[in-house]
Amino acid sequence: MKKLLILAPLALLAACGSKPEGEPAAQDTPATTGNEVAAADAAPTAFNQCAICHKVEKDAPNGVGPNLHGVVGKKAASVAGFSYSPAMTASGLTWDEASLDAYLADPRGKVPGTKMAYMGEKDAAKRAEIIAWLKKNS
Repeated sequence: MKKLLILAPLALLAACGSKPEGEPAAQDTPATTGNEVAAADAAPTAFNQCAICHKVEKDAPNGVGPNLHGVVGKKAASVAGFSYSPAMTASGLTWDEASLDAYLADPRGKVPGTKMAYMGEKDAAKRAEIIAWLKKNS
């Protein structure tokens, strides 16, 4: 009986989002245009934390972090108009898959003195998703 009492409210909540039969499904995501559409459609969930500070759309302005469009293959600290830490500027890195993986796993370990506040993604599969997606946007 206790299970039924707990599950009944959940069933009611699930039904709240249902549509009457025959009606088309509502759009769950807000409409976007231009480069946002392609980027948003392909972005892995693991990139959500990155998107707080970084944009990936071509010609989008820098945010808290530099724009990451075309980052794979690019020299570190090379996005125009972004104020990098001296450590990142002196790092000598080129953002290939291996350097991105190491940096995303432990930004402060890879580049001590980086301004990036993110503590790192410990899940290798999530890092691989992010890197593959950034590669598509390079």
